[in-house]
Amino acid sequence: MHTVNYSIKALPEETVRIVSKDEGYVRRAWDKKISLEEYKFLKENVKFIGVSDRFRHVIDLFKVPEGETPPGFKIEYNLEEGSLLEIDLVRDISYDKNGKKRPTSFIFSADTANPYEIEPIKNMIGNLTCNPGIIYDLFINNERANVGHKFKTRNEVMNEIGNILGPGCDISVEVNDPFADFSQILEEVAEFREMLSEYRVVIKVPHTGPVNKDNVSQLLTGNKKMSTRFDSGPTADCLRGHNLALKLKEHGYRINYTLMFEPWQTGMALQAKPYFINSFIRQRMGVSTYINGLYAAYQKTNDDRFLENLRSFLIEWDFLSSEETNADLRLVEKIARETVAYRKINEPEGYDGMDGVRHNLRMLRNCNLDDTRLIICSVEGTRNYPELDKLLVEPEFADMTDKIVITAEPGYLAKFTASPQVITYQRRFMNAAKGEK
Repeated sequence: MHTVNYSIKALPEETVRIVSKDEGYVRRAWDKKISLEEYKFLKENVKFIGVSDRFRHVIDLFKVPEGETPPGFKIEYNLEEGSLLEIDLVRDISYDKNGKKRPTSFIFSADTANPYEIEPIKNMIGNLTCNPGIIYDLFINNERANVGHKFKTRNEVMNEIGNILGPGCDISVEVNDPFADFSQILEEVAEFREMLSEYRVVIKVPHTGPVNKDNVSQLLTGNKKMSTRFDSGPTADCLRGHNLALKLKEHGYRINYTLMFEPWQTGMALQAKPYFINSFIRQRMGVSTYINGLYAAYQKTNDDRFLENLRSFLIEWDFLSSEETNADLRLVEKIARETVAYRKINEPEGYDGMDGVRHNLRMLRNCNLDDTRLIICSVEGTRNYPELDKLLVEPEFADMTDKIVITAEPGYLAKFTASPQVITYQRRFMNAAKGEK
Protein backbone atom coordinates (compact mmCIF):
# COMPACT_ATOMS: atom_id res chain seq x y z
CA MET A 1 0.00 0.00 0.00
CA HIS A 2 1.38 3.39 -1.01
CA THR A 3 1.36 6.48 1.19
CA VAL A 4 -0.07 9.67 -0.31
CA ASN A 5 1.06 12.96 1.19
CA TYR A 6 -1.14 16.04 1.13
CA SER A 7 -0.40 19.71 1.66
CA ILE A 8 -2.19 22.98 1.04
CA LYS A 9 -0.01 23.33 -2.04
CA ALA A 10 -2.15 20.57 -3.57
CA LEU A 11 -5.41 22.57 -3.26
CA PRO A 12 -6.80 23.26 -6.76
CA GLU A 13 -5.66 26.61 -8.15
CA GLU A 14 -8.90 27.16 -9.99
CA THR A 15 -10.88 27.36 -6.74
CA VAL A 16 -8.31 28.51 -4.18
CA ARG A 17 -6.29 31.70 -4.64
CA ILE A 18 -3.32 33.07 -2.67
CA VAL A 19 -3.74 36.62 -1.37
CA SER A 20 -1.46 38.52 -3.71
CA LYS A 21 0.56 40.42 -1.09
CA ASP A 22 1.15 37.21 0.85
CA GLU A 23 2.32 34.94 -1.95
CA GLY A 24 5.98 34.90 -0.94
CA TYR A 25 5.06 34.19 2.68
CA VAL A 26 2.51 31.47 1.89
CA ARG A 27 5.02 29.53 -0.20
CA ARG A 28 7.20 29.16 2.90
CA ALA A 29 4.60 27.01 4.62
CA TRP A 30 2.44 25.37 2.00
CA ASP A 31 4.44 22.14 1.80
CA LYS A 32 3.63 21.19 5.39
CA LYS A 33 1.89 17.82 5.42
CA ILE A 34 -1.80 17.61 6.28
CA SER A 35 -4.10 14.61 6.58
CA LEU A 36 -6.50 13.46 3.89
CA GLU A 37 -9.43 14.57 6.08
CA GLU A 38 -7.89 18.04 6.48
CA TYR A 39 -7.27 18.26 2.75
CA LYS A 40 -10.88 17.36 1.93
CA PHE A 41 -12.18 19.92 4.44
CA LEU A 42 -9.97 22.70 3.12
CA LYS A 43 -10.83 21.87 -0.49
CA GLU A 44 -14.52 22.35 0.27
CA ASN A 45 -14.25 25.42 2.53
CA VAL A 46 -11.28 27.53 1.45
CA LYS A 47 -11.25 30.13 -1.31
CA PHE A 48 -8.25 32.25 -0.26
CA ILE A 49 -4.92 31.57 1.45
CA GLY A 50 -2.94 34.23 3.31
CA VAL A 51 -0.76 34.68 6.38
CA SER A 52 -1.22 36.40 9.72
CA ASP A 53 0.40 39.67 10.73
CA ARG A 54 2.55 37.67 13.13
CA PHE A 55 3.74 35.41 10.31
CA ARG A 56 4.98 38.42 8.35
CA HIS A 57 6.53 39.98 11.44
CA VAL A 58 8.49 36.85 12.39
CA ILE A 59 9.81 36.29 8.88
CA ASP A 60 10.87 39.90 8.46
CA LEU A 61 12.27 40.30 11.99
CA PHE A 62 14.58 37.29 11.79
CA LYS A 63 15.38 37.71 8.08
CA VAL A 64 14.48 34.07 7.46
CA PRO A 65 16.00 32.59 4.27
CA GLU A 66 13.70 32.37 1.25
CA GLY A 67 11.31 29.42 1.26
CA GLU A 68 11.73 28.63 4.97
CA THR A 69 10.04 29.23 8.30
CA PRO A 70 12.30 29.68 11.33
CA PRO A 71 13.02 27.21 14.12
CA GLY A 72 11.19 27.86 17.39
CA PHE A 73 7.79 28.24 15.72
CA LYS A 74 5.06 25.79 14.75
CA ILE A 75 2.89 26.36 11.70
CA GLU A 76 -0.83 26.63 12.34
CA TYR A 77 -3.74 27.01 9.94
CA ASN A 78 -6.77 29.06 10.96
CA LEU A 79 -9.99 29.29 8.96
CA GLU A 80 -11.15 32.91 9.08
CA GLU A 81 -14.16 34.79 7.74
CA GLY A 82 -14.59 34.96 3.97
CA SER A 83 -13.31 31.40 3.45
CA LEU A 84 -9.77 32.62 4.18
CA LEU A 85 -7.19 30.10 5.36
CA GLU A 86 -4.70 32.12 7.42
CA ILE A 87 -1.30 30.60 8.10
CA ASP A 88 0.22 31.55 11.45
CA LEU A 89 3.53 31.05 13.25
CA VAL A 90 3.14 30.22 16.94
CA ARG A 91 6.10 30.24 19.36
CA ASP A 92 7.02 26.68 20.33
CA ILE A 93 10.62 25.61 20.96
CA SER A 94 9.66 21.98 20.29
CA TYR A 95 9.92 22.81 16.59
CA ASP A 96 12.87 23.09 14.26
CA LYS A 97 12.71 25.07 11.01
CA ASN A 98 9.90 24.56 8.52
CA GLY A 99 7.49 23.36 11.19
CA LYS A 100 9.28 20.06 11.85
CA LYS A 101 9.64 18.68 15.34
CA ARG A 102 13.01 18.59 17.06
CA PRO A 103 14.72 15.16 17.19
CA THR A 104 13.53 14.48 20.77
CA SER A 105 10.48 15.51 22.75
CA PHE A 106 12.67 16.76 25.59
CA ILE A 107 14.89 19.76 24.98
CA PHE A 108 18.42 20.62 26.05
CA SER A 109 19.28 24.00 27.52
CA ALA A 110 22.50 25.71 28.58
CA ASP A 111 23.46 27.72 31.67
CA THR A 112 25.96 30.24 30.35
CA ALA A 113 26.50 33.79 29.16
CA ASN A 114 29.77 32.97 27.39
CA PRO A 115 29.35 33.51 23.64
CA TYR A 116 32.44 31.40 22.94
CA GLU A 117 30.83 28.41 24.68
CA ILE A 118 27.45 28.94 23.02
CA GLU A 119 28.73 28.79 19.43
CA PRO A 120 29.37 24.98 19.34
CA ILE A 121 26.06 24.10 21.04
CA LYS A 122 23.76 26.60 19.34
CA ASN A 123 22.15 23.97 17.10
CA MET A 124 21.59 21.55 19.99
CA ILE A 125 19.60 23.66 22.46
CA GLY A 126 16.14 25.21 22.68
CA ASN A 127 16.72 27.43 25.70
CA LEU A 128 19.51 29.33 27.38
CA THR A 129 19.41 30.61 30.95
CA CYS A 130 21.51 33.29 32.57
CA ASN A 131 21.36 35.23 35.79
CA PRO A 132 23.55 38.05 37.12
CA GLY A 133 26.03 35.56 38.59
CA ILE A 134 26.44 33.80 35.25
CA ILE A 135 26.70 37.06 33.31
CA TYR A 136 29.05 38.99 35.58
CA ASP A 137 31.00 36.49 37.73
CA LEU A 138 31.41 33.70 35.20
CA PHE A 139 31.90 35.83 32.10
CA ILE A 140 32.25 39.63 32.05
CA ASN A 141 34.53 39.80 35.13
CA ASN A 142 36.29 36.52 34.34
CA GLU A 143 39.46 37.36 32.41
CA ARG A 144 39.92 33.80 31.17
CA ALA A 145 36.37 33.64 29.76
CA ASN A 146 35.98 37.21 28.49
CA VAL A 147 38.97 37.07 26.17
CA GLY A 148 40.64 40.47 25.86
CA HIS A 149 37.78 41.95 27.92
CA LYS A 150 35.90 42.33 24.64
CA PHE A 151 32.50 42.47 26.34
CA LYS A 152 32.06 45.20 28.92
CA THR A 153 28.30 45.36 29.63
CA ARG A 154 25.44 42.94 30.08
CA ASN A 155 23.64 44.34 27.05
CA GLU A 156 26.67 43.73 24.83
CA VAL A 157 26.74 40.12 26.00
CA MET A 158 23.00 39.57 25.52
CA ASN A 159 23.05 41.09 22.04
CA GLU A 160 25.86 38.78 21.01
CA ILE A 161 24.08 35.75 22.47
CA GLY A 162 20.91 36.62 20.57
CA ASN A 163 22.87 36.93 17.32
CA ILE A 164 24.53 33.54 17.82
CA LEU A 165 21.42 31.59 18.82
CA GLY A 166 19.01 32.89 16.21
CA PRO A 167 15.23 32.61 16.45
CA GLY A 168 14.90 28.99 17.58
CA CYS A 169 16.13 29.35 21.14
CA ASP A 170 14.38 30.94 24.11
CA ILE A 171 16.64 33.11 26.26
CA SER A 172 15.82 33.28 29.98
CA VAL A 173 17.39 36.28 31.65
CA GLU A 174 17.06 37.62 35.18
CA VAL A 175 16.86 41.22 36.35
CA ASN A 176 19.70 42.57 38.49
CA ASP A 177 17.51 43.45 41.47
CA PRO A 178 14.22 41.60 42.09
CA PHE A 179 13.57 43.96 45.01
CA ALA A 180 13.58 47.13 42.90
CA ASP A 181 10.42 49.15 42.22
CA PHE A 182 8.22 47.54 39.62
CA SER A 183 8.59 50.50 37.26
CA GLN A 184 12.37 50.01 37.29
CA ILE A 185 12.00 46.29 36.65
CA LEU A 186 9.65 47.01 33.74
CA GLU A 187 12.26 49.30 32.18
CA GLU A 188 14.91 46.63 32.54
CA VAL A 189 12.87 43.81 31.02
CA ALA A 190 11.75 46.10 28.20
CA GLU A 191 15.43 46.38 27.23
CA PHE A 192 15.66 42.60 27.11
CA ARG A 193 12.57 42.41 24.90
CA GLU A 194 13.99 45.05 22.57
CA MET A 195 17.28 43.17 22.28
CA LEU A 196 15.96 39.63 22.00
CA SER A 197 12.39 40.13 20.68
CA GLU A 198 9.12 39.23 22.31
CA TYR A 199 9.38 35.74 20.81
CA ARG A 200 12.61 34.73 22.53
CA VAL A 201 12.81 36.64 25.79
CA VAL A 202 11.75 34.89 29.00
CA ILE A 203 12.14 36.70 32.33
CA LYS A 204 13.58 34.73 35.22
CA VAL A 205 11.78 35.53 38.46
CA PRO A 206 13.22 33.98 41.63
CA HIS A 207 11.60 32.78 44.81
CA THR A 208 12.63 35.36 47.38
CA GLY A 209 11.80 33.61 50.67
CA PRO A 210 12.38 35.90 53.68
CA VAL A 211 14.78 38.14 51.72
CA ASN A 212 13.58 41.70 51.06
CA LYS A 213 15.10 45.04 50.08
CA ASP A 214 15.75 45.92 53.74
CA ASN A 215 17.51 42.73 54.86
CA VAL A 216 19.21 41.65 51.63
CA SER A 217 22.34 43.42 52.92
CA GLN A 218 22.74 40.52 55.37
CA LEU A 219 23.66 38.34 52.39
CA LEU A 220 26.31 40.80 51.27
CA THR A 221 28.25 41.59 54.46
CA GLY A 222 29.71 39.88 57.53
CA ASN A 223 29.09 36.13 57.57
CA LYS A 224 26.53 36.62 54.77
CA LYS A 225 23.92 34.63 56.69
CA MET A 226 20.24 35.49 57.25
CA SER A 227 19.02 36.14 60.77
CA THR A 228 15.61 34.83 59.69
CA ARG A 229 15.07 31.14 58.96
CA PHE A 230 14.20 30.30 55.35
CA ASP A 231 10.55 29.51 56.15
CA SER A 232 9.88 32.28 58.70
CA GLY A 233 9.61 35.46 56.64
CA PRO A 234 6.52 37.67 56.39
CA THR A 235 3.89 36.48 53.91
CA ALA A 236 4.43 39.48 51.63
CA ASP A 237 8.15 38.75 51.37
CA CYS A 238 7.74 35.03 50.73
CA LEU A 239 5.23 35.70 47.96
CA ARG A 240 7.01 38.66 46.39
CA GLY A 241 8.38 36.53 43.55
CA HIS A 242 4.96 35.01 42.84
CA ASN A 243 3.30 38.40 42.62
CA LEU A 244 6.13 39.87 40.55
CA ALA A 245 5.74 36.99 38.10
CA LEU A 246 2.00 37.59 37.79
CA LYS A 247 2.49 41.32 37.19
CA LEU A 248 5.09 40.71 34.50
CA LYS A 249 2.84 38.16 32.84
CA GLU A 250 0.08 40.78 32.74
CA HIS A 251 2.53 42.94 30.79
CA GLY A 252 2.99 40.20 28.21
CA TYR A 253 6.16 38.48 29.43
CA ARG A 254 6.74 34.75 29.70
CA ILE A 255 8.14 33.78 33.08
CA ASN A 256 10.87 31.36 34.09
CA TYR A 257 10.07 30.81 37.77
CA THR A 258 13.33 29.82 39.40
CA LEU A 259 15.04 28.83 42.67
CA MET A 260 12.82 25.78 43.14
CA PHE A 261 14.54 23.11 45.20
CA GLU A 262 11.72 21.35 47.05
CA PRO A 263 8.67 19.69 45.51
CA TRP A 264 6.46 21.54 47.99
CA GLN A 265 7.31 24.81 46.20
CA THR A 266 5.63 23.66 43.00
CA GLY A 267 1.94 24.17 43.73
CA MET A 268 2.26 27.83 44.67
CA ALA A 269 4.76 28.45 41.87
CA LEU A 270 2.17 27.25 39.36
CA GLN A 271 -0.23 29.90 40.66
CA ALA A 272 2.17 32.45 39.15
CA LYS A 273 1.30 31.00 35.69
CA PRO A 274 4.91 30.46 34.62
CA TYR A 275 6.19 29.37 31.24
CA PHE A 276 8.98 27.44 32.98
CA ILE A 277 9.22 25.99 36.47
CA ASN A 278 12.46 24.54 37.79
CA SER A 279 13.81 21.57 39.68
CA PHE A 280 17.36 22.06 41.02
CA ILE A 281 18.96 18.68 41.64
CA ARG A 282 22.77 18.73 42.00
CA GLN A 283 23.22 20.73 45.20
CA ARG A 284 20.08 19.28 46.73
CA MET A 285 21.26 15.72 46.18
CA GLY A 286 24.64 16.46 47.73
CA VAL A 287 23.03 18.04 50.78
CA SER A 288 20.57 15.14 51.12
CA THR A 289 23.38 12.58 51.02
CA TYR A 290 25.38 14.43 53.68
CA ILE A 291 22.41 14.85 56.03
CA ASN A 292 21.46 11.21 55.53
CA GLY A 293 24.96 10.06 56.41
CA LEU A 294 25.24 12.05 59.64
CA TYR A 295 21.70 11.19 60.66
CA ALA A 296 22.31 7.47 60.05
CA ALA A 297 25.47 7.67 62.17
CA TYR A 298 23.52 9.31 64.99
CA GLN A 299 20.79 6.67 64.79
CA LYS A 300 23.38 3.93 65.04
CA THR A 301 25.44 5.39 67.88
CA ASN A 302 23.11 7.84 69.64
CA ASP A 303 26.17 10.11 69.81
CA ASP A 304 25.17 13.79 69.98
CA ARG A 305 28.40 14.80 68.26
CA PHE A 306 26.82 13.80 64.98
CA LEU A 307 23.91 16.11 65.72
CA GLU A 308 26.32 18.90 66.59
CA ASN A 309 27.99 18.43 63.20
CA LEU A 310 24.55 18.40 61.62
CA ARG A 311 23.64 21.65 63.33
CA SER A 312 26.71 23.35 61.87
CA PHE A 313 25.88 21.91 58.46
CA LEU A 314 22.26 23.06 58.64
CA ILE A 315 23.42 26.60 59.42
CA GLU A 316 25.93 26.51 56.59
CA TRP A 317 23.20 25.45 54.14
CA ASP A 318 20.54 27.82 55.50
CA PHE A 319 18.17 25.25 57.03
CA LEU A 320 18.79 27.18 60.25
CA SER A 321 19.39 30.92 60.58
CA SER A 322 22.56 32.60 61.81
CA GLU A 323 20.81 33.16 65.15
CA GLU A 324 20.42 29.40 65.79
CA THR A 325 24.00 28.36 66.50
CA ASN A 326 22.79 26.91 69.80
CA ALA A 327 19.60 25.33 68.42
CA ASP A 328 18.34 22.41 70.50
CA LEU A 329 19.78 19.15 69.19
CA ARG A 330 16.33 17.62 69.31
CA LEU A 331 15.26 20.23 66.72
CA VAL A 332 18.30 19.31 64.64
CA GLU A 333 17.38 15.62 64.83
CA LYS A 334 13.80 16.46 63.78
CA ILE A 335 14.93 18.49 60.76
CA ALA A 336 17.29 15.74 59.65
CA ARG A 337 14.70 12.99 60.13
CA GLU A 338 12.00 14.88 58.23
CA THR A 339 14.38 15.90 55.43
CA VAL A 340 15.55 12.34 54.86
CA ALA A 341 11.97 11.08 54.86
CA TYR A 342 10.62 13.80 52.59
CA ARG A 343 13.41 13.55 50.05
CA LYS A 344 13.12 9.74 50.04
CA ILE A 345 16.89 9.44 49.79
CA ASN A 346 16.77 5.81 51.00
CA GLU A 347 13.91 4.79 48.69
CA PRO A 348 13.66 4.05 44.94
CA GLU A 349 11.70 7.28 44.51
CA GLY A 350 14.60 9.45 45.64
CA TYR A 351 17.86 7.54 45.99
CA ASP A 352 18.87 8.98 42.58
CA GLY A 353 18.04 12.56 43.63
CA MET A 354 15.10 12.70 41.21
CA ASP A 355 12.19 12.73 43.66
CA GLY A 356 11.62 16.43 42.97
CA VAL A 357 11.64 15.87 39.21
CA ARG A 358 9.10 13.05 39.50
CA HIS A 359 6.85 15.16 41.71
CA ASN A 360 7.01 18.16 39.37
CA LEU A 361 6.14 16.06 36.33
CA ARG A 362 3.11 14.67 38.15
CA MET A 363 2.07 18.19 39.13
CA LEU A 364 2.44 19.41 35.56
CA ARG A 365 0.38 16.50 34.26
CA ASN A 366 -2.50 17.57 36.47
CA CYS A 367 -2.29 21.36 36.15
CA ASN A 368 -4.21 23.61 33.76
CA LEU A 369 -1.17 25.31 32.21
CA ASP A 370 -0.76 23.59 28.86
CA ASP A 371 2.41 25.43 27.82
CA THR A 372 4.36 25.19 31.07
CA ARG A 373 7.55 23.11 30.99
CA LEU A 374 9.95 21.85 33.66
CA ILE A 375 13.58 22.92 33.53
CA ILE A 376 15.73 20.36 35.32
CA CYS A 377 18.63 22.46 36.59
CA SER A 378 22.24 21.93 37.59
CA VAL A 379 22.49 18.59 35.83
CA GLU A 380 26.15 18.13 36.68
CA GLY A 381 28.51 15.65 38.27
CA THR A 382 28.89 11.97 37.46
CA ARG A 383 25.43 10.83 38.56
CA ASN A 384 22.91 13.55 37.72
CA TYR A 385 22.55 13.15 33.98
CA PRO A 386 22.85 9.34 33.86
CA GLU A 387 20.10 9.07 36.49
CA LEU A 388 17.94 11.61 34.67
CA ASP A 389 18.51 9.83 31.38
CA LYS A 390 17.05 6.66 32.91
CA LEU A 391 14.08 8.58 34.31
CA LEU A 392 13.25 9.83 30.79
CA VAL A 393 12.31 6.30 29.73
CA GLU A 394 10.37 5.35 32.85
CA PRO A 395 6.88 4.25 31.68
CA GLU A 396 5.15 6.60 34.13
CA PHE A 397 6.58 9.66 32.40
CA ALA A 398 6.33 8.56 28.78
CA ASP A 399 3.62 11.16 28.20
CA MET A 400 5.60 13.98 29.84
CA THR A 401 8.92 14.06 27.99
CA ASP A 402 7.75 17.03 25.90
CA LYS A 403 7.49 18.99 29.16
CA ILE A 404 11.17 18.47 30.04
CA VAL A 405 14.05 20.89 29.48
CA ILE A 406 17.47 19.68 30.65
CA THR A 407 19.95 22.45 31.45
CA ALA A 408 23.62 22.43 32.38
CA GLU A 409 26.80 24.35 31.69
CA PRO A 410 28.09 23.70 28.15
CA GLY A 411 31.03 21.72 29.51
CA TYR A 412 28.64 19.30 31.16
CA LEU A 413 26.52 19.02 28.03
CA ALA A 414 29.73 17.97 26.32
CA LYS A 415 30.42 15.38 29.03
CA PHE A 416 27.00 13.83 28.35
CA THR A 417 28.32 12.77 24.93
CA ALA A 418 31.33 10.93 26.34
CA SER A 419 32.33 7.31 26.92
CA PRO A 420 35.78 5.81 27.60
CA GLN A 421 35.23 3.33 24.78
CA VAL A 422 35.21 6.22 22.31
CA ILE A 423 38.95 6.56 22.89
CA THR A 424 39.43 2.79 22.73
CA TYR A 425 37.77 2.49 19.34
CA GLN A 426 39.25 5.71 17.93
CA ARG A 427 42.67 4.32 18.80
CA ARG A 428 41.85 1.18 16.82
CA PHE A 429 40.28 2.99 13.87
CA MET A 430 42.97 5.63 13.49
CA ASN A 431 45.79 3.10 13.73
CA ALA A 432 44.02 0.91 11.17
CA ALA A 433 43.76 3.89 8.87
CA LYS A 434 47.53 4.32 9.14
CA GLY A 435 48.00 0.70 8.12
CA GLU A 436 49.14 -0.44 11.55
CA LYS A 437 47.94 -3.55 13.37
